[in-house]
Amino acid sequence: MEKSKQRVCVIGAGPSGIAAIKNIRDKGIEVQAFDFNHDVGGNWIYSESASHSSVFETTHIISSKSLSQYEDFPFPEGVADYPSHTELRTYFQAYAKHFNLYPFIQFNTLVKHCARLDENLWEVTIEKNGEEAKEIFTDLVVCNGHHWQPKYPDYPGTFTGEFLHSHMYKKAAPFAAKKVLVIGGGNSACDVAVETSRISEKTAISWRRGYRILPKFLMGKPSDVFASSMIFLPISIRNFLAGILVRLATGPNEMYGLPKVKHKFGATHPTVNSELLYKIRHGKVKPKGDIERFEGKTVHFKDGSSELFDVVIACTGYVLAHPFFAKDFLNYSEGPVPLYLKMFHPTYANLFFVGMFQPLGCIWPGAEQQSKLAALALSGEWQRPSNIKYLCEREVTHPHMNQIVTSRHTITVDFHKFIRDLKRQIKSARFIKKVS
Repeated sequence: MEKSKQRVCVIGAGPSGIAAIKNIRDKGIEVQAFDFNHDVGGNWIYSESASHSSVFETTHIISSKSLSQYEDFPFPEGVADYPSHTELRTYFQAYAKHFNLYPFIQFNTLVKHCARLDENLWEVTIEKNGEEAKEIFTDLVVCNGHHWQPKYPDYPGTFTGEFLHSHMYKKAAPFAAKKVLVIGGGNSACDVAVETSRISEKTAISWRRGYRILPKFLMGKPSDVFASSMIFLPISIRNFLAGILVRLATGPNEMYGLPKVKHKFGATHPTVNSELLYKIRHGKVKPKGDIERFEGKTVHFKDGSSELFDVVIACTGYVLAHPFFAKDFLNYSEGPVPLYLKMFHPTYANLFFVGMFQPLGCIWPGAEQQSKLAALALSGEWQRPSNIKYLCEREVTHPHMNQIVTSRHTITVDFHKFIRDLKRQIKSARFIKKVS
């Protein structure tokens, strides 16, 4: 199909989707985006009702503003070091207005199915206001995010109190004077435990293994900014030094009654939180080990202890899901994700993924660079490598860092290396264009 006939579908208008729309539009290519929400911003549009959003009332980003902003649209003056969800929603919507993206987004629209008609065309089935329609596109750019389909834990027995996933947690107020158990050691779990502990009768947090807790500030600087001073070092040495630094800053987990960390720094995603350890040592959050089983409102733990709880909040992550693809066509919910630069499929040249990676840092700067590279590929200025199948497999066999095997770690990248690799490809395209 001729370039003038190109029509690109972008699924999602969250932080990754708007970057994709903007950069593809910069190449003069026709774009139509679909988003289930009523405005741009994805998860960062806070709502107290059950919705797509996974942020809650007091959510702040866990990466600093200087390492979270778009290259083409810096944060305005006065934004906090760790912006709130309100500041972020305002920022994303300002980006969309500044680059005039709204005319190319259809909101309140569900993408139900995407099917290849042949090697050049996609048929996209959408639903809006209860009515289905089908549209034809030459290319598909998937930006639907990976923090929206909750992953629930599975324990023997039945809990008869209130059981919810952190995706449904919106604010601490409903848990006043209740006995709360939070499951998990990631960022959401620690934030929820801290917030509920302010008003609950008691809050406990259950960890199945040791997690590293990073403070938000080191030497007066945001911790990711401080860590960036070591990016000239190999990743393994950088992680080794970071592990020592964090241990010096916080001490070992055992001092807080938490499980010992048994893996090297970088083997799991570290948790960024400056309040959990404080709350534990002040008696407001009680550390507990892994759960053995439920029995009514009683939770039995593997250490032989048991306690009564009114509420269990499972902060156990999300499933990597693309419900608009048939599972026998594409399914990354389990197992490895063999995509070159976490975006190019080994077989389908007109299928792109933007923002489907998990850095030890913020997704958006990397998603912006992916969008720039996708736009170059769509315009013909960048060519897929002839050995792309090998490169896709190499992404799986040679990850940036060796992590423990869990579904959470299938799409991990090192923030700085990933952006360097993307920019190298972008530069190569521009060099070829200049030479030719």
